[in-house]
Amino acid sequence: MAKQRPQPRPKGQASALARPSASGASSNPAGAGGRTPATAPPRPTQPEIAAKPPRRSTYVEAVAVYEQGVEALQKRDFARAEQLLESVLVRYPEEKELHERVRLYLNICRRQATPKEPLPQTVDERLYAATLSINGGRYDEAITHLRLVRDEDPDNDYALYMLAVAHAQRGEHAEALAHLERAITLNPENRALARRDPDLEMLREDESFQATLETASRLAERKQPLRPKTAR
Repeated sequence: MAKQRPQPRPKGQASALARPSASGASSNPAGAGGRTPATAPPRPTQPEIAAKPPRRSTYVEAVAVYEQGVEALQKRDFARAEQLLESVLVRYPEEKELHERVRLYLNICRRQATPKEPLPQTVDERLYAATLSINGGRYDEAITHLRLVRDEDPDNDYALYMLAVAHAQRGEHAEALAHLERAITLNPENRALARRDPDLEMLREDESFQATLETASRLAERKQPLRPKTAR
């Protein structure tokens, strides 16, 4: 039995599957290519930008006074700079952003305004200043004073002994022992003092400490003047 051939579709007549619907869209959900059209992703919304808090009206005034203070400081007018910078702290307490910088420059002004003590000039003044420095733990400062005394009076056993203490406190045992040996050679009494001085405790743990004392003692004995013979 012969198969019936499909009747040709009249030209201009659309297929029922491709015929647009009343809404104007194609009735074929798969589209022309047979695939479901991809749904466009939702457009991302821009994140809300956090608004910065508005500047206070006093901020500009505070900055202006602060800049005047810094300018006076640069001109070394420390009294006026201190006055202006302090006014920022007093008149604008809410401007915390400026306060840290203001205090920094205030410290500079106050250090410059503080009258400096005159430097010691005599041997006694330098020895006294060195003693205060050692007691305060300022060993570099003490050594500076004591070296000046040593240069002026090389046989000052007290200055040499204190140099030994200052160097010992800084952990410089070789320098400390050298000064201690010289101090004992000039004055044997420094030997007994060195044995019990708490400032030389770390030095006494050095193996060279005892040898230094013995060497200094022998040198001190050689320097003792000979006693005149008495008539019999």
